[in-house]
Amino acid sequence: MVVGGGNFSSESGGEGGFAARTEGNRPDRFRPEGRLADMEREPETPPGPPWWRVALIGRRPRRTLVRLLVLVVLTVLLFRFVLVLVRIEGISMSPTFRDKHVGIVYRLAYLFHEPQRGDVVAIRPLAGERAGYYLKRIVGLPGDSIAFHAGQLLINGQPLDEPYLKRSYSWEMEPMTIGPGSYYVVGDNRTMDRVDHFQGRASRERIIGKILL
Repeated sequence: MVVGGGNFSSESGGEGGFAARTEGNRPDRFRPEGRLADMEREPETPPGPPWWRVALIGRRPRRTLVRLLVLVVLTVLLFRFVLVLVRIEGISMSPTFRDKHVGIVYRLAYLFHEPQRGDVVAIRPLAGERAGYYLKRIVGLPGDSIAFHAGQLLINGQPLDEPYLKRSYSWEMEPMTIGPGSYYVVGDNRTMDRVDHFQGRASRERIIGKILL
């Protein structure tokens, strides 16, 4: 039985089934899948910089350069106005600070208050003295009476507890009064003869800061 008018024909293909064929028995044409995939493929991104360059200067060299310049300027300002590196020479502060020890002095330590007893400070030398700074401990404050007797430091006639001292000593010095604006400084190694040990009064203007390390 023919349905329509010649475009379809009936064939035996099961129980009364029909088989549909395109006009002229020509198969439909489709674009090959491979070409379609090529058209839809995203363009490849160029390779990034090598890892060593990223590790050294990052992915944005200009921004890294700006950060480096800012860091250099801040470092110069920090060690020009805030911190001072000092290298210990000698044994007068032993064993607290040994010979060749490198320390950091904080210049702003006394910005809001005066030096305190027990502080280890850097002291600017007087004109004509050796170059560098003296590193000493403050033991006497302005107005104090200070003396050494029988291995004891006496402040206003009373022994001062000094736990930082590790060895006994036998210095002798008559009482003396510290004037206004001055401090009495001395090292922690008092096994040396007193005449060979830099110690005495230092004006406030000569104290540049407190040692941190």
